Amino acid sequence: MTPSVLFVCVHNAGRSQMAAGWLRHLAGDAVEVRSAGSQPGERVNPAAVDAMAEVGIDISDQRPKVLTADAVEASDVVITMGCRDACPVFPGTRYLDWQLDDPAGKGVESVRPIRDEIERRIRGLLAELGVSSPA
Repeated sequence: MTPSVLFVCVHNAGRSQMAAGWLRHLAGDAVEVRSAGSQPGERVNPAAVDAMAEVGIDISDQRPKVLTADAVEASDVVITMGCRDACPVFPGTRYLDWQLDDPAGKGVESVRPIRDEIERRIRGLLAELGVSSPA
């Protein structure tokens, strides 16, 4: 069975989009990837798009999506990034809360360390899930 991971942050415009981009890039089809926000923004943060492009990952086609109970219930792992209280809780779902700086309003130079920390955590998550990275 393919594990499913949902990344949740408030606006689904920065951290959760970068995390989803990293997981898609590193896991390929071995993990089902979702992202959503409790109060989705209008577009993905341009600094996040630029920071990810620097490492060869294109998230420019992504759009912020609203967090739904169905998305949470359908996920094996839910990773929150600053909106834990807004996330519905279902028995049998594993929840992680990643404390990461919010890239909103920051330039690409300030977003790079956030991007790199997300990559480190994604690689750890893949190891926990027992998924080897083709990338």
